[in-house]
Amino acid sequence: MIYRISHLTEYHYSAPVTLAHHLAHLSPRSTPSQRTRRHSLRVSPQPAVLHDRVDSFGNTTAIFILQETHQYFQVEATSDVEVLTRLPLVPAQTPPWETVRESLPNDLSAEGLDIYQLLFDSMLVKCSRELEDYARPSFPKDRPLLEGALDLTRRIYEDFTFDPTATTVSTPLRTVLTSRRGVCQDFAHLQIGCLRSMGLAARYVSGYIETDPPPGQEKLHGTDASHAWISVFVPGQGWIDMDPTNNLMVSDRHITVAWGRDYGDVSPLRGVILGGGQHSLRVGVSVHPLDAMLSQQSSAQQQ
Repeated sequence: MIYRISHLTEYHYSAPVTLAHHLAHLSPRSTPSQRTRRHSLRVSPQPAVLHDRVDSFGNTTAIFILQETHQYFQVEATSDVEVLTRLPLVPAQTPPWETVRESLPNDLSAEGLDIYQLLFDSMLVKCSRELEDYARPSFPKDRPLLEGALDLTRRIYEDFTFDPTATTVSTPLRTVLTSRRGVCQDFAHLQIGCLRSMGLAARYVSGYIETDPPPGQEKLHGTDASHAWISVFVPGQGWIDMDPTNNLMVSDRHITVAWGRDYGDVSPLRGVILGGGQHSLRVGVSVHPLDAMLSQQSSAQQQ
Protein backbone atom coordinates (compact mmCIF):
# COMPACT_ATOMS: atom_id res chain seq x y z
CA MET A 1 0.00 0.00 0.00
CA ILE A 2 1.06 3.57 -0.71
CA TYR A 3 -0.40 6.20 1.61
CA ARG A 4 -0.50 9.97 1.65
CA ILE A 5 -0.38 11.36 5.18
CA SER A 6 -1.24 14.95 6.04
CA HIS A 7 -0.57 16.13 9.60
CA LEU A 8 -1.62 19.72 10.36
CA THR A 9 -0.96 21.46 13.70
CA GLU A 10 -2.21 24.98 14.45
CA TYR A 11 -1.64 27.15 17.53
CA HIS A 12 -3.46 30.42 18.26
CA TYR A 13 -1.97 32.59 21.02
CA SER A 14 -3.73 35.26 23.08
CA ALA A 15 -0.55 37.40 23.21
CA PRO A 16 2.40 37.82 20.81
CA VAL A 17 5.15 35.21 20.76
CA THR A 18 8.50 36.92 20.20
CA LEU A 19 10.75 33.86 20.04
CA ALA A 20 10.04 30.13 19.61
CA HIS A 21 12.20 27.01 19.44
CA HIS A 22 10.42 23.84 18.24
CA LEU A 23 11.29 20.20 17.65
CA ALA A 24 9.17 17.85 15.52
CA HIS A 25 9.00 14.11 14.83
CA LEU A 26 6.87 14.15 11.68
CA SER A 27 9.07 12.41 9.09
CA PRO A 28 8.18 8.70 8.66
CA ARG A 29 11.07 6.27 9.10
CA SER A 30 12.44 4.06 6.37
CA THR A 31 12.39 0.46 7.62
CA PRO A 32 12.42 -3.02 6.06
CA SER A 33 8.62 -2.83 5.93
CA GLN A 34 8.13 0.74 4.70
CA ARG A 35 9.76 3.34 2.45
CA THR A 36 9.18 7.10 2.42
CA ARG A 37 8.74 8.27 -1.17
CA ARG A 38 8.24 11.95 -0.40
CA HIS A 39 8.15 14.17 2.68
CA SER A 40 7.66 17.92 3.03
CA LEU A 41 7.33 20.25 6.01
CA ARG A 42 5.76 23.71 5.84
CA VAL A 43 6.09 26.08 8.79
CA SER A 44 4.37 29.44 9.20
CA PRO A 45 5.67 32.00 10.03
CA GLN A 46 8.81 31.25 8.07
CA PRO A 47 11.45 30.00 10.52
CA ALA A 48 14.82 31.73 10.74
CA VAL A 49 16.44 28.30 11.22
CA LEU A 50 15.17 24.94 9.95
CA HIS A 51 17.27 21.80 9.80
CA ASP A 52 17.06 18.04 10.40
CA ARG A 53 19.09 15.86 12.67
CA VAL A 54 18.99 12.16 13.55
CA ASP A 55 18.54 11.34 17.23
CA SER A 56 20.02 8.43 19.18
CA PHE A 57 17.15 6.14 18.14
CA GLY A 58 17.61 6.88 14.43
CA ASN A 59 14.54 9.13 14.16
CA THR A 60 14.64 12.15 11.85
CA THR A 61 13.98 15.23 13.96
CA ALA A 62 13.18 18.66 12.51
CA ILE A 63 14.43 21.64 14.52
CA PHE A 64 13.21 25.16 13.77
CA ILE A 65 13.49 28.59 15.35
CA LEU A 66 10.95 31.39 14.81
CA GLN A 67 12.23 34.91 15.44
CA GLU A 68 9.30 36.75 13.86
CA THR A 69 6.66 37.98 16.32
CA HIS A 70 3.47 35.96 15.82
CA GLN A 71 0.14 34.97 17.38
CA TYR A 72 -0.55 32.12 14.95
CA PHE A 73 1.71 29.13 14.31
CA GLN A 74 1.17 26.34 11.79
CA VAL A 75 3.11 23.20 10.90
CA GLU A 76 1.97 20.97 8.05
CA ALA A 77 3.75 17.71 7.22
CA THR A 78 2.86 15.76 4.07
CA SER A 79 4.32 12.35 3.31
CA ASP A 80 3.89 9.61 0.73
CA VAL A 81 4.83 6.27 2.26
CA GLU A 82 4.92 2.78 0.77
CA VAL A 83 4.10 0.08 3.33
CA LEU A 84 4.89 -3.56 2.59
CA THR A 85 2.95 -6.59 3.78
CA ARG A 86 4.76 -8.09 6.75
CA LEU A 87 5.68 -11.76 6.77
CA PRO A 88 3.46 -13.87 9.04
CA LEU A 89 4.96 -14.97 12.35
CA VAL A 90 4.43 -18.15 14.35
CA PRO A 91 4.26 -17.02 18.00
CA ALA A 92 4.63 -20.59 19.31
CA GLN A 93 8.05 -20.84 17.66
CA THR A 94 9.56 -17.92 19.60
CA PRO A 95 11.78 -18.69 22.63
CA PRO A 96 10.41 -18.95 26.17
CA TRP A 97 10.08 -15.56 27.78
CA GLU A 98 12.30 -16.53 30.74
CA THR A 99 15.12 -17.48 28.36
CA VAL A 100 14.89 -14.08 26.70
CA ARG A 101 14.80 -12.26 30.05
CA GLU A 102 17.96 -14.04 31.19
CA SER A 103 19.84 -13.51 27.91
CA LEU A 104 19.29 -9.76 27.43
CA PRO A 105 21.81 -8.55 30.08
CA ASN A 106 24.54 -10.80 28.66
CA ASP A 107 24.72 -9.34 25.13
CA LEU A 108 27.42 -6.67 25.29
CA SER A 109 27.47 -5.91 21.56
CA ALA A 110 26.44 -2.44 20.38
CA GLU A 111 23.07 -3.81 19.24
CA GLY A 112 22.63 -5.71 22.49
CA LEU A 113 23.26 -2.58 24.56
CA ASP A 114 20.76 -0.61 22.45
CA ILE A 115 18.19 -3.28 23.24
CA TYR A 116 19.16 -3.53 26.91
CA GLN A 117 18.49 0.18 27.57
CA LEU A 118 14.83 -0.48 26.79
CA LEU A 119 14.41 -2.68 29.86
CA PHE A 120 14.70 0.24 32.26
CA ASP A 121 12.46 3.00 33.59
CA SER A 122 11.94 6.05 31.42
CA MET A 123 10.43 9.40 32.28
CA LEU A 124 6.83 8.34 31.54
CA VAL A 125 7.07 4.58 32.09
CA LYS A 126 8.14 3.32 35.52
CA CYS A 127 8.32 -0.38 36.31
CA SER A 128 6.25 -1.47 39.31
CA ARG A 129 4.94 -4.48 41.20
CA GLU A 130 1.40 -3.53 40.12
CA LEU A 131 2.36 -3.68 36.43
CA GLU A 132 4.18 -6.97 36.93
CA ASP A 133 1.13 -8.42 38.70
CA TYR A 134 -1.11 -7.38 35.81
CA ALA A 135 1.28 -8.87 33.21
CA ARG A 136 2.00 -12.12 35.07
CA PRO A 137 -1.05 -14.16 33.89
CA SER A 138 0.13 -13.72 30.27
CA PHE A 139 3.53 -15.21 31.04
CA PRO A 140 3.24 -18.63 32.69
CA LYS A 141 6.36 -20.76 32.92
CA ASP A 142 8.04 -21.52 29.56
CA ARG A 143 5.44 -19.73 27.44
CA PRO A 144 6.84 -18.51 24.10
CA LEU A 145 7.56 -14.81 24.36
CA LEU A 146 5.44 -13.68 21.43
CA GLU A 147 2.46 -15.73 22.62
CA GLY A 148 2.67 -14.01 25.99
CA ALA A 149 3.05 -10.53 24.51
CA LEU A 150 0.05 -11.03 22.22
CA ASP A 151 -2.03 -12.33 25.11
CA LEU A 152 -1.12 -9.19 27.06
CA THR A 153 -2.17 -7.11 24.03
CA ARG A 154 -5.54 -8.87 24.01
CA ARG A 155 -6.09 -8.42 27.73
CA ILE A 156 -5.37 -4.67 27.61
CA TYR A 157 -7.83 -4.34 24.73
CA GLU A 158 -10.53 -6.23 26.63
CA ASP A 159 -9.91 -4.77 30.10
CA PHE A 160 -9.51 -1.08 29.20
CA THR A 161 -11.90 1.39 27.57
CA PHE A 162 -10.81 3.84 24.87
CA ASP A 163 -11.80 7.24 26.28
CA PRO A 164 -10.20 10.46 24.91
CA THR A 165 -11.50 12.45 27.90
CA ALA A 166 -10.03 10.21 30.62
CA THR A 167 -6.34 11.17 30.56
CA THR A 168 -3.76 13.76 29.59
CA VAL A 169 -0.10 13.42 28.61
CA SER A 170 0.87 13.67 32.29
CA THR A 171 -1.58 11.08 33.67
CA PRO A 172 0.44 8.48 35.66
CA LEU A 173 0.36 4.84 34.62
CA ARG A 174 -0.96 3.89 38.06
CA THR A 175 -4.05 6.01 37.41
CA VAL A 176 -4.58 4.39 34.00
CA LEU A 177 -4.24 0.94 35.58
CA THR A 178 -6.81 1.83 38.25
CA SER A 179 -9.35 3.64 36.08
CA ARG A 180 -9.05 1.19 33.16
CA ARG A 181 -9.57 4.07 30.69
CA GLY A 182 -7.32 6.00 28.32
CA VAL A 183 -6.10 6.42 24.77
CA CYS A 184 -3.52 4.76 22.54
CA GLN A 185 -0.61 6.53 24.23
CA ASP A 186 -1.76 5.25 27.64
CA PHE A 187 -2.24 1.68 26.44
CA ALA A 188 1.19 1.67 24.78
CA HIS A 189 2.82 2.97 27.97
CA LEU A 190 0.88 0.38 29.97
CA GLN A 191 2.03 -2.54 27.85
CA ILE A 192 5.62 -1.29 27.79
CA GLY A 193 5.57 -0.94 31.58
CA CYS A 194 4.20 -4.46 31.95
CA LEU A 195 6.83 -5.97 29.66
CA ARG A 196 9.72 -4.09 31.27
CA SER A 197 8.45 -5.08 34.71
CA MET A 198 8.76 -8.70 33.53
CA GLY A 199 12.38 -8.07 32.46
CA LEU A 200 11.66 -7.79 28.72
CA ALA A 201 12.72 -5.07 26.27
CA ALA A 202 9.94 -2.91 24.86
CA ARG A 203 9.82 0.40 23.03
CA TYR A 204 7.20 3.03 22.17
CA VAL A 205 6.29 3.57 18.51
CA SER A 206 4.50 6.62 17.14
CA GLY A 207 2.84 6.79 13.75
CA TYR A 208 -0.50 6.65 12.00
CA ILE A 209 -3.27 4.21 11.03
CA GLU A 210 -5.13 4.29 7.75
CA THR A 211 -8.04 6.69 8.19
CA ASP A 212 -10.48 4.99 5.80
CA PRO A 213 -10.74 1.24 6.44
CA PRO A 214 -11.05 -1.20 3.54
CA PRO A 215 -14.62 -2.27 2.66
CA GLY A 216 -16.07 -4.52 5.32
CA GLN A 217 -13.56 -3.55 8.01
CA GLU A 218 -14.36 -1.31 10.96
CA LYS A 219 -12.61 1.97 11.64
CA LEU A 220 -9.81 1.55 14.19
CA HIS A 221 -9.26 3.61 17.35
CA GLY A 222 -6.47 6.11 16.91
CA THR A 223 -7.38 7.30 13.44
CA ASP A 224 -7.65 11.02 12.63
CA ALA A 225 -4.71 11.69 14.97
CA SER A 226 -1.24 10.40 15.70
CA HIS A 227 -1.34 6.80 16.88
CA ALA A 228 0.91 4.79 19.19
CA TRP A 229 1.75 1.13 19.66
CA ILE A 230 4.63 -0.94 21.01
CA SER A 231 7.50 -3.19 19.92
CA VAL A 232 8.85 -6.09 21.93
CA PHE A 233 12.27 -7.58 21.20
CA VAL A 234 12.23 -11.26 20.24
CA PRO A 235 15.63 -12.92 19.64
CA GLY A 236 15.82 -14.36 16.15
CA GLN A 237 12.91 -12.19 14.98
CA GLY A 238 13.95 -8.67 16.01
CA TRP A 239 11.47 -6.02 17.10
CA ILE A 240 7.86 -7.16 16.71
CA ASP A 241 5.11 -4.51 16.68
CA MET A 242 1.66 -4.91 18.23
CA ASP A 243 -1.22 -2.52 18.84
CA PRO A 244 -2.95 -2.89 22.24
CA THR A 245 -5.52 -0.20 21.41
CA ASN A 246 -6.93 -2.36 18.60
CA ASN A 247 -5.77 -5.86 19.66
CA LEU A 248 -3.79 -6.71 16.57
CA MET A 249 -0.34 -7.22 15.15
CA VAL A 250 0.83 -4.13 13.31
CA SER A 251 -0.02 -4.51 9.63
CA ASP A 252 0.21 -2.61 6.37
CA ARG A 253 -2.43 -0.20 7.75
CA HIS A 254 0.15 1.23 10.20
CA ILE A 255 2.77 3.83 9.21
CA THR A 256 5.76 4.21 11.54
CA VAL A 257 7.15 7.68 12.25
CA ALA A 258 9.49 7.29 15.24
CA TRP A 259 10.33 5.10 18.22
CA GLY A 260 11.93 5.57 21.62
CA ARG A 261 11.57 4.83 25.33
CA ASP A 262 8.16 6.53 25.66
CA TYR A 263 6.05 9.36 24.23
CA GLY A 264 8.51 11.97 25.50
CA ASP A 265 11.17 10.78 23.06
CA VAL A 266 8.95 10.97 19.98
CA SER A 267 6.22 13.59 20.55
CA PRO A 268 5.09 14.98 17.17
CA LEU A 269 5.76 18.60 18.18
CA ARG A 270 7.10 20.34 21.25
CA GLY A 271 8.90 23.56 21.97
CA VAL A 272 9.70 26.55 24.14
CA ILE A 273 8.21 29.98 23.47
CA LEU A 274 8.69 33.49 24.83
CA GLY A 275 5.34 35.18 25.36
CA GLY A 276 2.09 33.82 23.94
CA GLY A 277 -0.22 33.97 26.98
CA GLN A 278 -3.01 31.41 26.63
CA HIS A 279 -3.24 29.26 23.53
CA SER A 280 -5.63 27.02 21.63
CA LEU A 281 -4.51 23.98 19.65
CA ARG A 282 -5.99 22.20 16.66
CA VAL A 283 -4.54 19.02 15.14
CA GLY A 284 -5.80 17.26 12.04
CA VAL A 285 -4.47 14.03 10.54
CA SER A 286 -5.59 12.22 7.41
CA VAL A 287 -4.22 8.97 6.01
CA HIS A 288 -5.48 7.84 2.60
CA PRO A 289 -4.36 5.22 0.07
CA LEU A 290 -2.66 7.18 -2.68
CA ASP A 291 -4.12 5.12 -5.54
CA ALA A 292 -7.65 5.84 -4.28
CA MET A 293 -6.88 9.58 -4.10
CA LEU A 294 -5.50 9.62 -7.63
CA SER A 295 -8.54 7.72 -8.89
CA GLN A 296 -10.91 10.24 -7.27
CA GLN A 297 -8.95 13.17 -8.71
CA SER A 298 -9.06 11.60 -12.19
CA SER A 299 -12.82 11.07 -11.95
CA ALA A 300 -13.34 14.66 -10.81
CA GLN A 301 -11.28 16.00 -13.74
CA GLN A 302 -13.26 13.91 -16.23
CA GLN A 303 -16.51 15.28 -14.86
